[in-house]
Amino acid sequence: MKNVAVIGAGTMGNGIAHTFAQFDYKVQLIDVSQSALDKGIATITKNLDRMVAREKISEEDKTRTLNNITTYTNMEEGVEYASLVVEAATENVDLKLKIFKDLDSFCPDDTILASNTSSISITQIAAVTSRPGMVIGMHFMNPVPIMKLVEIIKGYSTSDETYKTVEEISKKLNKVPVEVNDYPGFVANRILMPMINEAVETLYNGVAGVQEIDTVMKLGMAHPMGPLQLADFIGLDVCLSILNVMYAGFKNPKYAPCPLLVNMVMAGKLGVKSGEGFYDYSESRKAEKVAVQFS
Repeated sequence: MKNVAVIGAGTMGNGIAHTFAQFDYKVQLIDVSQSALDKGIATITKNLDRMVAREKISEEDKTRTLNNITTYTNMEEGVEYASLVVEAATENVDLKLKIFKDLDSFCPDDTILASNTSSISITQIAAVTSRPGMVIGMHFMNPVPIMKLVEIIKGYSTSDETYKTVEEISKKLNKVPVEVNDYPGFVANRILMPMINEAVETLYNGVAGVQEIDTVMKLGMAHPMGPLQLADFIGLDVCLSILNVMYAGFKNPKYAPCPLLVNMVMAGKLGVKSGEGFYDYSESRKAEKVAVQFS
């Protein structure tokens, strides 16, 4: 299994492509947008340059990694020889279902179809294909080349053979695979998103300010990044989407997104990627200047 197709050239997609390519897999990076592909390759190159500068890899390693990646705007061409497809498109259920229907049609019969979804049901995704036993969740963490964890989500019909294959591939990428069952939010986001949402509620109710909330969690709980800064890093739209999936799946009010989070997303304040979230990133990508005040 040396040919891996990655669907989506955004933050997660280019990180997944980078990681597979660095471990000598031939990667077909696919996106409908040529500009997104160009930006993705630029990001991979920049990250590899940083690794060279830190003497983590050699210049030859960088060149080999980039040579292992081929870009496509046509999905059918890109997945023609793929043994594994990892979908990393936007966290939208209708989009993902369409992609998997197409993948099922375009891919060889023995291709494993994986989704990097952070919350959407693998069983639901598998149900639109003719190969539910070969559909699985492969949830990487951001930034993918650095973070060790991969949540491997078994849908209701995912076969043991598919799970073992993906588990072994994850280990070959120098990742730590963790088996998770298919329920909304899986493990990482089922625990993380309520914490982030509660931090937003704490701000919304005027208990403390943005920096104060983040400082308590960093210095009191030894978190490397406070929950509001982490939300900005993930993307507030992504956080909102995951909370909505969990709220719809469990009907439990503890997963209902805070009104402040909803309003910020509607206003286009999405965090680092939009230049403003709980912090202002117009001058620096570091969380130094607070953008949201509540009292």
